[in-house]
Amino acid sequence: MKTTIARGVFALVASLSLAFAVQAGEYSSHLKKGAIQLQSSGSIAFGPEGILFVADQKAATIYAIATGDTKASSMGKTYKISDIDSKVAASLGASPDQIMINDMAVNPVSRNAWLSVSRGQGASALPVLMKVNAAGKLSVLDLKDVAHAQVALPNAPDDKITGQGRRASNKRMEAITDMAYVNEQLVVAGLSNEEFASNLRSIPFPFKKANHGASIEIYHGAHGKYETHSPVRTFVPFDFGGGDVQVVAAYTCTPLVSFPLSELKPKAHVMGRTIAELGNRNRPLDMVVYSKEGSDYLLMANSSRGIMKVETIEFDKLPSIAEKVSGTKGAVYETVANWEGIEQLDLLDSGNALVLQKSESGARSLLSMALP
Repeated sequence: MKTTIARGVFALVASLSLAFAVQAGEYSSHLKKGAIQLQSSGSIAFGPEGILFVADQKAATIYAIATGDTKASSMGKTYKISDIDSKVAASLGASPDQIMINDMAVNPVSRNAWLSVSRGQGASALPVLMKVNAAGKLSVLDLKDVAHAQVALPNAPDDKITGQGRRASNKRMEAITDMAYVNEQLVVAGLSNEEFASNLRSIPFPFKKANHGASIEIYHGAHGKYETHSPVRTFVPFDFGGGDVQVVAAYTCTPLVSFPLSELKPKAHVMGRTIAELGNRNRPLDMVVYSKEGSDYLLMANSSRGIMKVETIEFDKLPSIAEKVSGTKGAVYETVANWEGIEQLDLLDSGNALVLQKSESGARSLLSMALP
């Protein structure tokens, strides 16, 4: 769930969903109809009134789009959609090997799933936004004449490939790595073209313009050094208590770091507090926080370490890691059994997550699963 998160997580999310429904039109009135031509479609996140934020990394632009998905779905909340790749491909007239699901988000009002998809490969890939309900019905969002607003990032990396061989990369495609809507702000993680490239920015919504964001620095215990060029891979806003909203972010190899949301001012330099080292040779993929039996937990999907479940009660008390670490240190996690192959996850309701799960055969399924 990429929205406001705090202690008593789901109670707050439920109240937000109600507020979104009651205040219909307050935010959408700032959007103007017109055509959108996405160059790419990466991270997605929901705001109020069924508004979907879409990261177009290639264009270094973020769109806020009125999806019209503003009513509770009549299809229920149980998802069991196998081989979603093939279903997406068939709806787009392509083969499954030509489809990439880049991100997945649940609309907190309708409980429908939304997918950020690329059809094709390389520079010619076609970006597509799709809605999926619990019955497995897919529909493509028509961008020819849709109410929207947009902001361009003023300091995105150049759109060019640097390095050679396995080290070749285009930093522009990491200009936006994750997004979350909180307190009428869109928090955006990624890379900038500045000396300290790792960046977190808070963009007020409704949009006026994007700011330069804050350059962020962390101490990476597994590497034994300070770092300013590695991007945040995934994050959640989390209230440590008393309205002290933090951005809890995960990086490759896998430090968990908190940043005060209030300090993410344009052109500021912010030092994060490393509250955990959760193991190297791993890339965090997605995370949520939720409440269960009076406690709050962070649930994080990973490329090589399964699903980590971390109790958050000590987050505000943990000392900052500032020395080289072998293995793990700080916040303690458990690995959730029977949650293998999870690539994306979001909160579906107070007791369930929606996950994109890859099987050993390579086929992906869209499933609702009880929160552990």
